[in-house]
Amino acid sequence: MTPYELRPPSAAAIPLIVSIPHTGTRLPDVVAAELASDAMRAQPMTDWHLGELYDFLPALGATTLVAVYSRFVVDLNRAPEPRALYPGRFETGLVPDQTFQGETIYARRPDAAAIEARKRDYHAPYHAQLLSLLDEMRARFGSVVLIDAHSVASKASLLHGELVDDVFLGNRDGATCGPWLMELLDEQFAARGLRVSRNKPYKGGYITDHYGRLDGVEAIQIEMCQRIYMNEAEPRDASAQPLFAHARTLLQDVCAALAGAIRERRA
Repeated sequence: MTPYELRPPSAAAIPLIVSIPHTGTRLPDVVAAELASDAMRAQPMTDWHLGELYDFLPALGATTLVAVYSRFVVDLNRAPEPRALYPGRFETGLVPDQTFQGETIYARRPDAAAIEARKRDYHAPYHAQLLSLLDEMRARFGSVVLIDAHSVASKASLLHGELVDDVFLGNRDGATCGPWLMELLDEQFAARGLRVSRNKPYKGGYITDHYGRLDGVEAIQIEMCQRIYMNEAEPRDASAQPLFAHARTLLQDVCAALAGAIRERRA
Protein backbone atom coordinates (compact mmCIF):
# COMPACT_ATOMS: atom_id res chain seq x y z
CA MET A 1 0.00 0.00 0.00
CA THR A 2 1.19 3.53 -0.79
CA PRO A 3 2.75 4.94 2.41
CA TYR A 4 1.26 8.40 1.94
CA GLU A 5 -1.87 10.26 0.97
CA LEU A 6 -1.40 12.94 -1.65
CA ARG A 7 -3.88 15.82 -1.51
CA PRO A 8 -3.64 18.07 -4.57
CA PRO A 9 -4.98 21.62 -4.64
CA SER A 10 -8.72 22.08 -5.11
CA ALA A 11 -8.23 25.79 -5.91
CA ALA A 12 -5.70 27.54 -8.15
CA ALA A 13 -2.34 26.00 -7.27
CA ILE A 14 0.32 28.00 -5.49
CA PRO A 15 3.94 26.94 -4.82
CA LEU A 16 3.25 25.68 -1.30
CA ILE A 17 3.76 22.08 -0.20
CA VAL A 18 2.96 20.85 3.31
CA SER A 19 4.55 17.59 4.44
CA ILE A 20 3.05 15.80 7.48
CA PRO A 21 5.40 12.86 8.14
CA HIS A 22 4.55 11.79 11.70
CA THR A 23 0.74 11.62 11.78
CA GLY A 24 0.39 8.07 10.43
CA THR A 25 -0.96 5.37 12.72
CA ARG A 26 -1.02 2.26 10.53
CA LEU A 27 1.10 -0.61 11.85
CA PRO A 28 1.76 -3.74 9.77
CA ASP A 29 0.99 -6.87 11.80
CA VAL A 30 4.62 -7.98 11.76
CA VAL A 31 5.72 -4.64 13.23
CA ALA A 32 2.99 -4.54 15.86
CA ALA A 33 4.07 -8.02 17.00
CA GLU A 34 7.64 -6.79 17.56
CA LEU A 35 6.68 -3.89 19.83
CA ALA A 36 7.51 -4.13 23.51
CA SER A 37 4.04 -3.52 24.99
CA ASP A 38 0.48 -2.40 24.45
CA ALA A 39 1.65 1.05 25.51
CA MET A 40 3.93 1.11 22.47
CA ARG A 41 1.18 -0.23 20.24
CA ALA A 42 -0.77 2.87 21.32
CA GLN A 43 1.97 4.86 19.48
CA PRO A 44 2.81 7.58 22.01
CA MET A 45 5.05 9.53 19.60
CA THR A 46 2.32 10.18 17.03
CA ASP A 47 1.60 13.70 15.75
CA TRP A 48 -2.09 13.10 16.33
CA HIS A 49 -4.74 14.03 13.76
CA LEU A 50 -2.68 16.54 11.78
CA GLY A 51 -4.12 15.26 8.51
CA GLU A 52 -7.54 16.39 9.70
CA LEU A 53 -6.28 19.53 11.42
CA TYR A 54 -4.74 20.74 8.14
CA ASP A 55 -7.49 19.48 5.83
CA PHE A 56 -8.23 23.03 4.62
CA LEU A 57 -4.94 23.24 2.69
CA PRO A 58 -6.18 22.10 -0.76
CA ALA A 59 -8.76 24.91 -0.74
CA LEU A 60 -5.90 27.40 -0.31
CA GLY A 61 -4.13 26.03 -3.38
CA ALA A 62 -1.53 24.08 -1.40
CA THR A 63 -0.39 20.51 -2.00
CA THR A 64 -0.31 18.20 1.03
CA LEU A 65 1.61 14.97 1.58
CA VAL A 66 0.37 13.00 4.59
CA ALA A 67 2.08 9.91 6.04
CA VAL A 68 -0.06 6.80 6.50
CA TYR A 69 2.20 4.58 8.61
CA SER A 70 3.46 5.07 12.16
CA ARG A 71 6.91 6.51 12.73
CA PHE A 72 7.59 3.29 14.69
CA VAL A 73 7.72 1.56 11.28
CA VAL A 74 10.23 4.08 9.94
CA ASP A 75 10.76 7.76 10.66
CA LEU A 76 10.22 9.77 7.49
CA ASN A 77 11.87 12.81 9.07
CA ARG A 78 15.24 11.09 9.47
CA ALA A 79 17.97 10.57 6.89
CA PRO A 80 18.03 7.15 5.24
CA GLU A 81 21.59 6.67 6.48
CA PRO A 82 22.71 7.41 10.06
CA ARG A 83 23.32 11.10 10.62
CA ALA A 84 22.89 13.22 13.72
CA LEU A 85 20.43 16.10 13.48
CA TYR A 86 21.49 17.55 16.82
CA PRO A 87 25.03 16.35 17.60
CA GLY A 88 25.49 15.71 21.30
CA ARG A 89 21.77 15.63 22.09
CA PHE A 90 19.39 12.74 22.52
CA GLU A 91 17.48 12.01 19.34
CA THR A 92 15.54 9.17 17.82
CA GLY A 93 16.71 7.40 14.69
CA LEU A 94 15.35 6.07 11.42
CA VAL A 95 13.80 3.12 13.25
CA PRO A 96 13.64 4.41 16.83
CA ASP A 97 14.68 2.25 19.81
CA GLN A 98 13.31 4.55 22.50
CA THR A 99 10.48 7.03 22.88
CA PHE A 100 11.14 10.62 23.92
CA GLN A 101 10.44 9.46 27.47
CA GLY A 102 13.12 6.77 27.31
CA GLU A 103 10.68 3.86 26.99
CA THR A 104 11.79 0.79 25.03
CA ILE A 105 9.84 0.53 21.78
CA TYR A 106 10.79 -2.92 20.49
CA ALA A 107 10.82 -6.24 22.32
CA ARG A 108 12.72 -7.56 19.34
CA ARG A 109 14.75 -4.99 17.45
CA PRO A 110 14.34 -5.23 13.65
CA ASP A 111 17.45 -6.61 11.98
CA ALA A 112 19.39 -4.88 9.19
CA ALA A 113 17.44 -6.64 6.44
CA ALA A 114 14.11 -5.57 7.95
CA ILE A 115 15.26 -1.99 8.25
CA GLU A 116 16.40 -1.95 4.63
CA ALA A 117 13.00 -3.30 3.59
CA ARG A 118 11.24 -0.54 5.52
CA LYS A 119 13.43 2.08 3.89
CA ARG A 120 12.55 0.67 0.48
CA ASP A 121 8.81 0.21 1.11
CA TYR A 122 7.96 3.29 3.19
CA HIS A 123 10.77 5.85 3.42
CA ALA A 124 11.91 5.92 -0.21
CA PRO A 125 8.42 6.27 -1.78
CA TYR A 126 7.49 9.16 0.51
CA HIS A 127 10.66 11.05 -0.32
CA ALA A 128 10.47 10.24 -4.02
CA GLN A 129 6.97 11.74 -4.07
CA LEU A 130 8.05 14.78 -2.07
CA LEU A 131 11.01 15.44 -4.34
CA SER A 132 8.80 15.00 -7.41
CA LEU A 133 6.37 17.59 -6.07
CA LEU A 134 9.19 20.02 -5.31
CA ASP A 135 10.66 19.55 -8.79
CA GLU A 136 7.26 20.07 -10.39
CA MET A 137 6.67 23.27 -8.43
CA ARG A 138 10.13 24.63 -9.17
CA ALA A 139 9.68 23.93 -12.87
CA ARG A 140 6.26 25.59 -12.90
CA PHE A 141 6.79 28.52 -10.52
CA GLY A 142 10.57 28.89 -10.21
CA SER A 143 10.53 28.41 -6.43
CA VAL A 144 8.47 26.68 -3.75
CA VAL A 145 7.77 26.93 -0.01
CA LEU A 146 7.89 23.67 1.93
CA ILE A 147 6.27 23.45 5.36
CA ASP A 148 7.03 20.38 7.47
CA ALA A 149 4.15 20.16 9.97
CA HIS A 150 4.45 18.47 13.35
CA SER A 151 2.97 18.42 16.84
CA VAL A 152 4.52 17.49 20.17
CA ALA A 153 3.42 16.54 23.67
CA SER A 154 3.98 19.38 26.13
CA LYS A 155 5.49 17.28 28.93
CA ALA A 156 9.21 17.12 29.61
CA SER A 157 11.20 14.54 27.66
CA LEU A 158 14.76 13.49 27.00
CA LEU A 159 14.82 16.24 24.37
CA HIS A 160 13.71 19.15 26.56
CA GLY A 161 11.95 20.24 29.72
CA GLU A 162 8.24 20.92 29.86
CA LEU A 163 7.31 23.09 26.92
CA VAL A 164 6.06 26.54 27.88
CA ASP A 165 5.90 28.04 24.40
CA ASP A 166 3.15 26.95 22.01
CA VAL A 167 4.70 26.94 18.53
CA PHE A 168 8.28 26.14 17.54
CA LEU A 169 9.53 27.31 14.15
CA GLY A 170 12.70 25.75 12.78
CA ASN A 171 14.80 26.69 9.77
CA ARG A 172 18.15 25.28 10.87
CA ASP A 173 19.20 28.65 12.25
CA GLY A 174 18.36 30.47 9.04
CA ALA A 175 19.90 27.99 6.61
CA THR A 176 16.74 26.66 4.94
CA CYS A 177 14.55 29.70 4.23
CA GLY A 178 14.64 33.46 3.97
CA PRO A 179 13.84 35.70 6.97
CA TRP A 180 10.49 36.66 5.44
CA LEU A 181 9.03 33.19 5.99
CA MET A 182 10.16 32.86 9.59
CA GLU A 183 8.99 36.38 10.41
CA LEU A 184 5.61 35.97 8.73
CA LEU A 185 4.77 32.75 10.56
CA ASP A 186 6.06 34.10 13.88
CA GLU A 187 3.94 37.24 13.53
CA GLN A 188 0.83 35.33 12.46
CA PHE A 189 0.94 32.87 15.34
CA ALA A 190 1.83 35.58 17.88
CA ALA A 191 -1.05 37.76 16.67
CA ARG A 192 -3.38 34.93 17.67
CA GLY A 193 -2.06 34.80 21.21
CA LEU A 194 0.41 31.93 20.83
CA ARG A 195 3.93 31.99 22.23
CA VAL A 196 6.47 31.32 19.51
CA SER A 197 10.05 30.05 19.75
CA ARG A 198 12.54 30.13 16.90
CA ASN A 199 14.96 27.23 16.44
CA LYS A 200 14.74 26.15 20.07
CA PRO A 201 14.47 23.33 20.97
CA TYR A 202 13.51 22.31 17.40
CA LYS A 203 15.53 23.55 14.44
CA GLY A 204 13.85 21.34 11.84
CA GLY A 205 14.46 17.69 11.03
CA TYR A 206 15.76 15.88 7.98
CA ILE A 207 12.99 17.09 5.68
CA THR A 208 13.59 20.75 6.46
CA ASP A 209 17.37 20.39 6.50
CA HIS A 210 17.67 18.30 3.33
CA TYR A 211 15.13 19.90 1.01
CA GLY A 212 15.59 23.43 2.32
CA ARG A 213 19.12 23.45 0.93
CA LEU A 214 17.98 22.77 -2.63
CA ASP A 215 17.94 25.66 -5.09
CA GLY A 216 14.53 27.28 -5.23
CA VAL A 217 13.19 25.63 -2.06
CA GLU A 218 12.47 27.50 1.16
CA ALA A 219 11.68 25.07 3.99
CA ILE A 220 10.57 25.55 7.58
CA GLN A 221 9.28 23.22 10.27
CA ILE A 222 6.21 24.07 12.33
CA GLU A 223 6.08 22.16 15.62
CA MET A 224 2.97 22.86 17.69
CA CYS A 225 2.20 21.76 21.23
CA GLN A 226 -0.61 19.24 21.22
CA ARG A 227 -2.32 21.01 24.10
CA ILE A 228 -3.28 23.73 21.60
CA TYR A 229 -5.69 21.42 19.80
CA MET A 230 -6.49 18.52 22.14
CA ASN A 231 -6.49 17.04 25.61
CA GLU A 232 -3.11 15.34 25.55
CA ALA A 233 -4.33 12.59 27.89
CA GLU A 234 -7.06 11.60 25.41
CA PRO A 235 -5.49 11.76 21.95
CA ARG A 236 -7.68 9.25 20.14
CA ASP A 237 -10.86 11.36 20.20
CA ALA A 238 -9.11 14.71 19.76
CA SER A 239 -10.98 15.73 16.63
CA ALA A 240 -14.24 15.71 18.61
CA GLN A 241 -12.89 17.98 21.35
CA PRO A 242 -13.80 21.71 21.43
CA LEU A 243 -10.15 22.78 21.19
CA PHE A 244 -9.78 21.06 17.84
CA ALA A 245 -12.12 23.25 15.81
CA HIS A 246 -10.65 26.41 17.33
CA ALA A 247 -7.09 25.32 16.51
CA ARG A 248 -8.08 24.34 12.98
CA THR A 249 -9.54 27.80 12.38
CA LEU A 250 -6.41 29.42 13.82
CA LEU A 251 -4.15 27.35 11.54
CA GLN A 252 -6.37 28.07 8.56
CA ASP A 253 -6.00 31.81 9.16
CA VAL A 254 -2.21 31.52 9.50
CA CYS A 255 -1.91 29.43 6.34
CA ALA A 256 -4.23 31.74 4.43
CA ALA A 257 -1.93 34.64 5.33
CA LEU A 258 1.03 32.59 4.11
CA ALA A 259 -0.76 31.72 0.87
CA GLY A 260 -1.53 35.39 0.34
CA ALA A 261 2.09 36.33 0.90
CA ILE A 262 3.26 33.71 -1.57
CA ARG A 263 0.89 35.07 -4.21
CA GLU A 264 2.03 38.63 -3.54
CA ARG A 265 5.68 37.66 -3.85
CA ARG A 266 4.94 36.16 -7.26
CA ALA A 267 2.98 39.18 -8.49
